[in-house]
Order: sequence, then C-alpha cells, then structure tokens
Amino acid sequence: MENKRNLTMLCDFYELTMANGYYKCGRGDEISYFDIFFRSVPDGGGYAIAAGLEQIIDYIRDLRFDDEDIEYLRSKGIFDEEFLTYLRGFKFTGDMWAVPEGTVIFPNEPVITVRAPAVEAQFIETFMLLMFNHQSLIATKANRIVRAAEGRSISEFGSRRAHSADAAILGARAAYIGGVAATACTITDEMYGVPATGTMAHSWVQMFDSEYEAFRTYCEIYPDSATLLVDTYNVLKSGIPNAIRAFRDVLVPKGIKKCAIRLDSGDITYLSKRARKMLDDAGFDYCKIVVSNSLDEYLIRDMIRQGAKVDAFGVGERLITSTSSPVFGGVYKLAAVEKDGEVVPKIKISENVTKITNPHFKRVYRLYSNETGKAEADLITVYDEKINENEPIEIFDPDYTWKRKTLENVTVRPLLVDIFKNGELVYDVPSLDDVRTYCASEVATMWDEVRRFDNPHNYYVDLSQKLWDIKQSLISKSR
Repeated sequence: MENKRNLTMLCDFYELTMANGYYKCGRGDEISYFDIFFRSVPDGGGYAIAAGLEQIIDYIRDLRFDDEDIEYLRSKGIFDEEFLTYLRGFKFTGDMWAVPEGTVIFPNEPVITVRAPAVEAQFIETFMLLMFNHQSLIATKANRIVRAAEGRSISEFGSRRAHSADAAILGARAAYIGGVAATACTITDEMYGVPATGTMAHSWVQMFDSEYEAFRTYCEIYPDSATLLVDTYNVLKSGIPNAIRAFRDVLVPKGIKKCAIRLDSGDITYLSKRARKMLDDAGFDYCKIVVSNSLDEYLIRDMIRQGAKVDAFGVGERLITSTSSPVFGGVYKLAAVEKDGEVVPKIKISENVTKITNPHFKRVYRLYSNETGKAEADLITVYDEKINENEPIEIFDPDYTWKRKTLENVTVRPLLVDIFKNGELVYDVPSLDDVRTYCASEVATMWDEVRRFDNPHNYYVDLSQKLWDIKQSLISKSR
C-alpha cells in the first residue's frame, strides 16, 4: 500500500526555466540523451549498490501538472502562456535504460540513461537524482554493515534519526536491498513488505514496580517473541538474572526456546561475553543476544574480532543517515543530442579532470570469468558497438592507463536494461525480495579484494577504443 502524491513539482526551479526556454526557442522537442552516474564510492569502498529505480518509475508514470501547479507558475510572471498550456498535457514520452536495483555499480559508468525531448529529459533530473542518490547511499552502507556482521542478522533501527519521514521509509527499503533482515519502521513493512521487528524500550521496564515484573509481563504477553532489554538498571547484577528468572518462570513451562536479551549500552563486547556465560550456565544456551547502540561496520567488525558473543545487531543512525559518508554524489549530465536522425556526442570539459564527462549514447557491459564466475571488469561502449566474447578483450585501468589486462574465456552481460519505450513502461518491476536476492548474488560475483572496506582493489571500468577516441577528439576540439 502506498499513498500517491503528485510530486511533479519536486524539482529544481531551473528545470522549469530551462524547459520554458527550450520551448520558446523551438528546441523543446529536440531529442537529447542524459546519463546518471556517480564519481566516487561512499566511505572509500570498492563498489556501490544501485537503488531507487522503482520510485523513479512511479514518478515518471505519474507526471502531471495540476491546476494549482499551473497557477503557481503563472504567478511567478516569467513563464510563457503557451508553455503553461503545453504543461497541462505534459507527460514523459521518451526512452529510458537503467541497471536493475541491487546491481553493483562503479564510478563514471551510466546507471540510468534517458533519451527524450529536451523539455522532458531536463525536467526529470531532480527527482531521479534524489531517489537514486539517497537509496543507493543507504543500500551501499547497509551492504557494508551486513558484510561486517559475517552472517549475523542486521536490523535497521534508524527511523527516529532519519532526516525526514520519506528518508526513514525509503531508507529502510534501501537497507533491505543492501541485505538487512528487518526494520523497526512499521510503515515500511506495511508499504513494501520489509519485515518489521521490535520489542521494548527502557520505558517499558521503568513503568513497572520491578524489572522482573516488567520482564515476566512481557513474556506472558509475547511468549513466542520475547526479547528483553536488560540494561535499564544493571546488566550483570539485575538485568540478566531477572531475564533468566522470567524465561524460567514463563517460557520453560510452555516448552518455548525462542527468546533473546538485548544490550543497548556499556562495553557491549565485554557484557556480551559475560551474558553468554550467565545464560549458558543457567541452561539457556539457546537464548540469543541482540545488541544495538550507535553501531557501524567498523564497530561491528571490531566487536567480532574481539570475540563478542552477539547473534544479531540493531543499527540505527549510522546506517539511516550514512553518517560517515552522507552524500552519494550522483549527477545527471547531457551526453548527446540527435540532429537529423544522427546521434551527436556532447561533452562537459573541466579543469578538474574527474569532472570531464564521457560523451555519447553508451552501453555498459560486465565481463565475467567463465572459470571463477567473478566479475573482472566493466566496459563502456558507444551504443552501436558489438562485443565479441569469443575474442580476447583488452581492458585498461581508468586511473593508470599504462596498466592493462587481456580477458579471455569470459561471459559478457549488458547492464542497462529497457525501462521505458516511447513513454510506456516495458520493464517488469521485480518484488523487493527478488531485488534483495539479486543484490546478494551481485555482491557474490565481486572478488574479496574489491569487497574489503579499506584500500579496496581498483575494479577496472574502461572505455572502448572507439569511445575513447571520440572523447579525446572532443577534448582536443575544446582547446
């Protein structure tokens, strides 16, 4: 279930001034090509996870200007009346290609390409970047945290620290794509089917006359899912002993072995070790230990290395806001236009080399070793090039062009798939569970060296010789 809102006006104002300008100078119908790509991986990681496509699709299908929108634009006093009339029937009529949600992606390669009349292609920039940047950021961070946990369950606990209601809802969705098992955000379960989880806060314990009474009551009400928060007063002196007593008095007579305690403060590594011993000595070796408290991938990794006895983690603010690297940095750049049916490449030049764009209407291919099944490199080509996977393929390191490797015995997979054709959706939007499963399979194709947190291996993303030559020619002409 999702409440529909008209988000057409969620755009930068210059999308409208440019659209009006294109319309007035007779270039509104000129076919243009725009790419979404990003320049660097958050947290210095080796790769990112694409997310947000489903919301982009919903937005584009629902594009419309209401009467209130038209009146607002008229009130600004700068828009042509014929342009405002045109907006009354506005809809997306172009084509779109994108990598599926959950795809592992790398800097400077197109993850979404739009081909549409200039007014349409320009107008959708803001919302597309908003959705792609936010959800890809959170999915990428979640995947790092999930990998740090080494198979232990991760739940997303960040709603109260998110930057808005939408950030909480869609952040939990993106985190699920990245691999978390559940969320504390109930509405994300209702809307998207991400399993909602949660038990008690410290206030529950404080409401009762004793900690034991609070625990016993909770076990009586929720005998099949009793997770008791044991750090309201003193973890070792009262919290765990009272939890053991409540489990023994309520759950054991019922034959229930599903139970857990949660630690939310203190030296969690030390406390988890002590808690594990106390539970085991009391005969509750099956009781799980869940921990939370401002965790991230580095703290989780260190806790595990130090021998923490933890079965599951709840991760909040540092996931839902990606605190350590809070900006994804995806951009939307013109790559080509059509003149008399011919695709004419366009390039943005900058004194900052990293901001020079890759021109032309492009395709992206991933090359997999047939021996290992691992991804070896990505190759960006001009749209009309063909790759023969039966012949050796030479790949250059994009940062060190003197470094190269020749790939043989590979399978070549196109990454960009058809989403819209002539304004009509031609893509079967997968279920969120399918996206999550696909994401896990994508990450599994990456070498361990690419997946490591610190100083990851530089994955090869190369331009075809034809595209490289076109780019260098355009750079030379700009001098």
